[in-house]
Amino acid sequence: MEEFHKVRRLPPYVFEQVNRLKASARAAGADIIDLGMGNPDLPTPQGVVDKLCEVVQDPRTHRYSSSKGIPGLRRAQAAYYARRFNVKLNPDTQVVATLGSKEGFANMAQAITAPGDVILCPDPTYPIHAFGFLMTGGVIRSIPIEPDETFFPPLERAVRHSIPKPLALIINYPSNPTARVASLDFYKDVIAFAKKHDLIVLSDLAYSEIYFDGNPPPSVLEVPGAMDVAVEFTSMSKTFSMPGWRMGFAVGNERLIAALARVKSYLDYGAFTPIQVAATHALNGDGSDIAEVRNVYRRRRDVLVESFGKAGFEVPPPAATMFAWARIPEKFRHLGSLEFSKLLVEKADVAVAPGIGFGEQGDEYVRIALVENEHRIRQAARNLKRFLSTADDTLHNVISLNAHR
Repeated sequence: MEEFHKVRRLPPYVFEQVNRLKASARAAGADIIDLGMGNPDLPTPQGVVDKLCEVVQDPRTHRYSSSKGIPGLRRAQAAYYARRFNVKLNPDTQVVATLGSKEGFANMAQAITAPGDVILCPDPTYPIHAFGFLMTGGVIRSIPIEPDETFFPPLERAVRHSIPKPLALIINYPSNPTARVASLDFYKDVIAFAKKHDLIVLSDLAYSEIYFDGNPPPSVLEVPGAMDVAVEFTSMSKTFSMPGWRMGFAVGNERLIAALARVKSYLDYGAFTPIQVAATHALNGDGSDIAEVRNVYRRRRDVLVESFGKAGFEVPPPAATMFAWARIPEKFRHLGSLEFSKLLVEKADVAVAPGIGFGEQGDEYVRIALVENEHRIRQAARNLKRFLSTADDTLHNVISLNAHR
């Protein structure tokens, strides 16, 4: 049967090919070290779990909740922005709780996009940034990912030559998958550009608290006047190791927040109230839970960079996020990231995310997630070293390592 219109608009989900191979290998008894999916393995802080257990005992919390988030949760998010970024938010009009930042992005796309609207989206980037708008009938025009002087000339061309004029610009720093971090000066230029060209700015700041070199990533809302054009999305998934709890936020421009809140009011009743109360408890904490999560990822990052480097696979140390973005070794580069990722599962019992899944410009890279402990990361490096050192002998009947596309 013919696929439905919105399904046809979606690109192939390339990660599924690696997932199927991974599942097949495990079914055959292989011990796959999974560094592919960005699924945090750390436990949610005990105090947050205890608060959930306490509140869930009250049957009054079992009823429908508030789609935009209970007042205490929105106040806690506003207080977090005040402490962390010195940004003042009205919790009633400038904060909406979402079911993770992914749902927030998708429903914002529903709220603001008409068929044919052009969205300026980084390549490579987290898939929902593009897919959310594609599902609503929007059109994606790719822009560079580097937050430096190379960002704006292609952006100028995109605005000048797009018909119709672009509606929105998506930014994502610290970036998933590249781990690039933007400066406040860069954000100032972004806001100036957006105001000049009447663009909405949608900022994904899901990794605001996972940074390693003593320089906390800024918020675009720190820029004076940013509230006129920008909305920012954050998530508790990584910051508090709460991925399955599905709790995030959209904050910023009142008109855009109101549009998102209205769409959500038709689609959901918000997260389960005990989850929202527990999330409030987490946001109002002293920050020690966040610091511990950050330290775990820092140690894993250092082990990954050192052990993979010794194995012959150079990994640039990321300054932030729970990912490393590594270029495929040269002798395998012609295969592309999907085939290389499949090879790693088959020959090294290691799973990574193929860069092509994040956009065309990612095809010479793989994303490596810091979601296994240090021992398992070192084991992955040993597996890689064995694979890389024997590839010329063991793969000559499978692929030509010297071939060109």
